[in-house]
This record gives sequence, structure tokens and C-alpha cells, in this order.
Amino acid sequence: MKKRALLSVSDKQGLSNFAAELHELGYELVSTGGTKRSIEEAGIPVRSISEITEFPEIMDGRVKTLHPAVHGGLLAKRDNSGHISQLEELDIETIDLVAVNLYPFKETIAKEDVTEADAIENIDIGGPTMLRAAAKSFEDVAVVVDPADYEKVIEGLKEDSLSYETRRQLAAKVFRHTANYDAMIAEYFTTLTEEAYPETYTVTYEKVQSLRYGENPHQTASFYKKANYQGASLASAEQLNGKELSYNNIQDANAALEVVLEFNQPAAVAVKHMNPCGVGVGESLYDAYVKAYEGDPVSIFGGIVALNREVDEATAAKLKEIFLEIIIAPSFSQEALDILTQKKNLRLLTVEMTKPETQMHKLTSVNGGLLVQDTDEGSLDGIELEVATEREPSEQELHDLKLGWKVVKHVKSNAIVVAKGDRTLGVGAGQMNRVGAAKIAFEQAGEEAKGSIMASDAFFPMPDTVEAAAAAGVTAIIQPGGSKRDQDSIDACNKHGIAMVFTRMRHFKH
Repeated sequence: MKKRALLSVSDKQGLSNFAAELHELGYELVSTGGTKRSIEEAGIPVRSISEITEFPEIMDGRVKTLHPAVHGGLLAKRDNSGHISQLEELDIETIDLVAVNLYPFKETIAKEDVTEADAIENIDIGGPTMLRAAAKSFEDVAVVVDPADYEKVIEGLKEDSLSYETRRQLAAKVFRHTANYDAMIAEYFTTLTEEAYPETYTVTYEKVQSLRYGENPHQTASFYKKANYQGASLASAEQLNGKELSYNNIQDANAALEVVLEFNQPAAVAVKHMNPCGVGVGESLYDAYVKAYEGDPVSIFGGIVALNREVDEATAAKLKEIFLEIIIAPSFSQEALDILTQKKNLRLLTVEMTKPETQMHKLTSVNGGLLVQDTDEGSLDGIELEVATEREPSEQELHDLKLGWKVVKHVKSNAIVVAKGDRTLGVGAGQMNRVGAAKIAFEQAGEEAKGSIMASDAFFPMPDTVEAAAAAGVTAIIQPGGSKRDQDSIDACNKHGIAMVFTRMRHFKH
């Protein structure tokens, strides 16, 4: 029986060679539109889909493969005599191989000037239908959606050993591909209709790389990226030097990136185990990094540093003085690269330092489920702070309070940040009680805590944290407020001459 292959691809990579190999193997080639022209230009015999359907392509190509002559040839079970009899009665021939990839919907919606009409025209209908039909019949039909698989398929066909396992793998890739395609379309339309939490929540990500292991060596892991994500992302970072990133590297680096994006002025952030251990801002990047380093010169060792300006020679020389796992920046000068690449294992990443323009969702998996929420974009911009105490903060205290608030937002709860003079002095993270987090932060700050400010991610249920702050020498506090016992903390601040402001905004980070 004559073998037939249907080829209809938007991605023409490798098409001519694939078509030529199929022709040599005795396949009759059938194709559509631009794919057919490409095959003809390569001098390979090919028939039009219209010859098979005996019906012209209509509506500007919107309808061309949606026909029983196509889908009957794909869906008929070869071991079902009834199916084969029906094909013979209707003069329909089987199709043994399908190579299809879809209209470039993802690329279309990524364009800045894309219109809704453009997006709709790039929703493929016939392509996914053929792919799904062929994948459903994978035992009889070889289906290829990825040009990278052309060679494997040809080798298998030449040896007449395109195994059941290989066919099933190809079918699985097809169903993943069409699911990914449909998920992007669903997300696009859901965004247009402004439905934040629809009745079903479908997400799709594309693989960046396999990782050596997960959080621990006995766990497997991979890294995926969100299609067409606009903004700072490690998934689109360029690595200029160093070893391959690990699962924990990516987690920590993302934490550092999120903190440094809070600042417009030159800033440096050091992170250890997903918590900032030192944050500094300054007139120059060098100044900012020195402040971040001085915030915790012990914890920064073996940590990750994120910077929001190009790394220059002086800053690079300072960074080189200690062991760091990763340095993230928008760019590195050549002089900086010459210095830092002397450490062959030091990972240098360049990342576009811009926040996404649209509100994103944060996804957290739980056993058998998924929690979905808006990302925490809460800031003090446009918010009038509520002075709760008799004394108002000074201008310098207010400046430092705002710095502390930007940082405490990114510290695991319960969280306390002590800061003064454009840098953090101590960070208490992830404690089971707030006064415990404060004590850790004050111990780290030491004598420098005198004249500092304290930021808390949530309110004080009792005045013990204020008392600890007073003992350490804190002069101003920023916290959400909202406890039934706020007055106890206010009274404690007034007793010690501490200024305290309420944000009426909480920053729990579990």
C-alpha cells in the first residue's frame, strides 16, 4: 500500500531535507500553502491538499484541512476491518505520517503593536486538529511537531523500526504542544476579559534546562520559563561565567533580584537562603555594595549579590575580595569582566532590571492543589504614613524607615529589619515569634543599632518587641498596625521617645 505524508508547517527549519528523505522512502507528499511552495522550490514532488479533499482552500486559508478525506485517513484504525471498508467505500486513503507545527500565536502576541484581530488570525484551527487526530492514532500514524525530531523519525523509518515507544513519545510531545498552545490562547483571552481567577486555572511553561538536582541531591529538578514574560527574570538571564546554576542558586538569585528591583537609585543586595542579609543604596554602585557588605560581612560569604547598575572596575575589584556564588547585574564593563572571570566558578548573570508592566500571579503548590495570588506589589508610593506616637520621625528617620520597609517586604516571616544611613544593619527572618526575630536583628546590628530604625512585616501583638528595640537604641519604628493591642506598643514607644508609624499594609512572606 502506498504511504502518504501530510506536511504543513509554519517553521520551515529542516523541511526540505525531511521532505526529500520521505520522498526517497517512497512517501507521497501532500501539503498546503507556503509549505507546498517550499517543497516544490526544493524540486520535490508534492500534491496539494485540495487534490485530496477535492475541495479548494477557502476563507483565506481558514478552511483547508478540515475534511473527512484528511481526518478519515488519520483516524481510521488499520486493524479495524469496518474502518478500512468505509475508507474503501468513500475512496479515502490513509495518511501514515503528519508533520505539522502551528501558526505563530506566541510570537504574534509578543509584538508591542499586536492587535486583537492579529492575535485571532494567528489562532490555528486545522493544525491542532490534525496533530491531535494523528497523535490519537499514533500506533498507525507517525506524528511530528518538532523539527528537532525529523532526523530521529527518518532513521526509524529507514530501519523500519519506528517503535511503539517512539511513536508514543512523539504523540505525548504533540499533546503537550497543543496543550501549551491552547493555554497561551486561553491566557490571552482571559487577560482581555480581565478575569483574574477564572473557574479553571491553566498555566504553561517551557523548559529552560534540566538541573543537576533539586533542593537536595536526592531530588530531581528542572527549570521552566513563562512564555513571553516581560521583565526581570532569571529564565532569560545570560550567564557570562561560572558553573551551571543549581536549583538553590535560582531560588536565591530570584530573591536577590526581587529586592534590588525595589530601588531606583544605585543599590546592592546580598542574599543567603532566600533572605536578604545586607542591602545598601548610595550615590554610586561601589558605595551601595560597600554598604551592603558592611550590613553583614559574615553572612554575605558564599552568598548571592544583585546590583542594579553596570558593574564597573572598582566595584568588581571589591566583589572579588570574598567568595560569592553569583553576581547579578544589568551588565558588566569589560574591565569588570576581566577581574571577575578570574574566578572560574563565579557565576555572572546579566538580567534586564525592569519590573513587569502587568500584575503577575504567584503560584504555590500544596499537596493536590495550587494556591494562586497576586504578587506583592504593595509599596509606600502614594501612601500617607500614619504617625501613631507623640513624636514624629525626623526626615532622616523617615528616609531610613522607607528603606527598611522595602527590605522587610522580602524577608521571611516573622521578619524584622534594622537599618540606618542607607543600609541594613541586621535582619531577623523566619522566626516563630516576632521578638525572637528582633533579637537576631539587634544582635547582628550590635552597637550600630543605636540611632537606627526598625521595620516589622506585621503588627506587634504585645509591646515586647518595642521594649527590645528601645533597649537596642532604636529611635523609630515602621509597622502595619492593626493589632487589638496597638495602644500597648504605642505607649511603650512614647515611654522611650520612639517615633512609630503605621502603614496599614502587611507583608507576610511564608
